[in-house]
Amino acid sequence: MMHIHLIYGIFPLYQYNTIRNNRKVFKMTVSKASTISASLTPPTMEQLLDAIAARRADFEILSHIPLDIIALMKGVGIFRASTPKLFGGSALEPAKFLQLVEKIATVDGSAAWVAGFGSANTYLAALPVDTQRKIYVNSPDQIFSGGLYPLQKAHAVPGGWMVSGRWKFASGCMGADWIGVGLKGDAVDTNTLISSQPIIAVCPANEVEIIPNWNVVGMQGTGSHDTQVIDKFVSNEWTCLRGAKATIDEPLFRYPVLAYQAEVHAACSLGLARAALDDAIASSRRFRTVPGVSGLGDRAYFRSALAHGEAELRSARLFFYDASRNAWETVLKGDPVSQHQSNLLRLSAAHAAHTGARVVQNVYRVVGMSAIHRENRLQHIVRDTMVVTQHASLNDSIFEASGALFSGTSPDFSYP
Repeated sequence: MMHIHLIYGIFPLYQYNTIRNNRKVFKMTVSKASTISASLTPPTMEQLLDAIAARRADFEILSHIPLDIIALMKGVGIFRASTPKLFGGSALEPAKFLQLVEKIATVDGSAAWVAGFGSANTYLAALPVDTQRKIYVNSPDQIFSGGLYPLQKAHAVPGGWMVSGRWKFASGCMGADWIGVGLKGDAVDTNTLISSQPIIAVCPANEVEIIPNWNVVGMQGTGSHDTQVIDKFVSNEWTCLRGAKATIDEPLFRYPVLAYQAEVHAACSLGLARAALDDAIASSRRFRTVPGVSGLGDRAYFRSALAHGEAELRSARLFFYDASRNAWETVLKGDPVSQHQSNLLRLSAAHAAHTGARVVQNVYRVVGMSAIHRENRLQHIVRDTMVVTQHASLNDSIFEASGALFSGTSPDFSYP
């Protein structure tokens, strides 16, 4: 059983009980489903999107994506998208996976954010091959959730590390099969992973305590709770450096892993912006806000905002996917992705995230009073896009670092 620790005053008791009971219910549901999955037709993407649309109000209440939705995501191949082909995965081209995340985001931001962790197995590709074989022994559909920060001091012991600490932002941890925590090692010669880079220690999810304290204004359904372990031994073969070279020689694992993680989050913003524009268009055709007053579609400021939004979103999207496909073509040729290409990957992702948020804000500004109601989906879209732009891989510092490379100077942090 996965450990869940209640913090009074931060996470409401009724909500904790709902999560606890929800996990039990859906563990049984998924277990039953798995016994007959071989005789059932796998779900389609359309069925997944319909299920997300029907359940998204629950995500906000539960503060995570429930396991029946996770099972559907596994069914359509979301969580084998970055599993090596060696172990039965699809090792999907990044642009194709990003389009899946973007499509899910048109229906719900939190579901898309969690689905985006279908790319996170690229981190696991740096583990020893025998360790990866153990991860995928039962199925290529493995979910890895990593809340790596703040980095915790680990003590080197023969054969591995003794780990204690608490970490934040473990998105998707409630449905994860594996959870990673971030370590900074002490300089002891008994281990080989002494580095200034964060060390990822990978643990079975049921050996990590989840502290359900995710209480935020946007992306509430991602379940990005704190995690904790106390005096846990992690052997060397279950650790690797974040962003280290993969031990699997397949094209996906030669694609820049840190840039890829930025891209999957940015894809959420693109999908949310698309949803906002589509909702604005539909609203302008449905009703007039005040009798005798022109409808939204008849108002010049609305038309102008709509046109600007379409132009900005489509332009950002083109840059975003062009950078990804260009880097992928380089990978397929057997060449290393250049620093310039990696910079464009990071820049296009940050640009997509911020453009999407700006488009959503402008839509909110012109659609009228209906958008202020809590039940209006635009409320959730606005708040979700605000969260995307705050992510460390997409915030304003990325533009500064990108510009430094363009100008021939050094960024203030490790980049790209």
